[in-house]
Amino acid sequence: MSHRSTKRQSGYSLLEMTVSIALGSVVLAAAVQIYIQGVNATWTTTQRAELQQDFRAASNILTKDLSLAGAGLTPGAAIALPSTSTPVYGCDQSGTCYINGGSVAYPKQGSTAYLYGLLPGYDDGPILLAVQGATDVVTTVYADSTFYLDCYTATITSTTTVSFTLNAASSNCTAGSNTIQAVNDSAAGLVAGDLVLFTFGSTNVVAEVTTAATSGGVATFATGDALKFNQAAAVNYSLASQYNSHTPVTGYGTRIDVISYYIDNSPSPPRLMRQVSGHTPVPVAENVVYLKFTYDLFNTSTDTPAVACSNPGAASDGCSGTSTGLLPNAITKINVANMAIDSTLNSSQFGQANGYQRMDLQTSICARNLTYVNNYPN
Repeated sequence: MSHRSTKRQSGYSLLEMTVSIALGSVVLAAAVQIYIQGVNATWTTTQRAELQQDFRAASNILTKDLSLAGAGLTPGAAIALPSTSTPVYGCDQSGTCYINGGSVAYPKQGSTAYLYGLLPGYDDGPILLAVQGATDVVTTVYADSTFYLDCYTATITSTTTVSFTLNAASSNCTAGSNTIQAVNDSAAGLVAGDLVLFTFGSTNVVAEVTTAATSGGVATFATGDALKFNQAAAVNYSLASQYNSHTPVTGYGTRIDVISYYIDNSPSPPRLMRQVSGHTPVPVAENVVYLKFTYDLFNTSTDTPAVACSNPGAASDGCSGTSTGLLPNAITKINVANMAIDSTLNSSQFGQANGYQRMDLQTSICARNLTYVNNYPN
């Protein structure tokens, strides 16, 4: 005999199910929102840290190079250059020129180009944003104090070659107790693209190495160099013009670094580039989106300053006071008016337009080696 259970079995009603789903959705949405906020906070922190790291590296190397402008050169130096073809900077040994797709000529006094410890490049860079206008370039020049080329006697052996002979006892030698490297040293020696400032008595000449120094200490400075320093014997201030086939001309040389900073907008994002003399440029930081400089100068004839000049020496110099007619060797301070860098991370997360973060640098660097005069008694 069978018995039917009389116990009632029941489940959730439709109303109860609807309420449960609604409450669960609210809890789940709140959890997802908290998760998204946490991820966004982490993303923002990571973005900011990356931005600060890149910016610190770029600003440190830039300000260090600018602070060395003119170091190892004669204070207030203006070194005449051969000018049948005006020497340039911004090109490498392949013949490629990089500053806004071209090169920049050294400034002239009359028909002669000159090399200074600092070379402003007002509006010589590319336009990244029309409303901002063109970016600037800046070039700093100083002696390479890590390579003791001045411990060698330099002898002009032809219009295109110089022989370097070790002379550690020379009064020009700055090595002290340090080891003097060979001229063809694999790490520090002379290679194509290097610039050498020669001193022959009271005459200074700048020339570009076109073939690396040999084990015998001979370096070549052939005409047709990328930066147009090596010009014919008939051209004043060229290395070839100093050659004397009857009486050997001797002196000493110092490798100088001509370092240009500019923005390269050919890739995306744009990059801050650093080029040394005639060598291939290297990137310093990505997503540098603006670069502008101003300069403080001092007129020794009138004892008056010119402050924050965007185009120093020009009639439209844009500064307090006037720098009209002054030369780059009258610059006393470099002002980074604005160097801006954006984050390279994506501008949105989870559909939220968080936007790029940006950092801006405004600072001033004293160019102590450009106009320094020792007023203390010996």
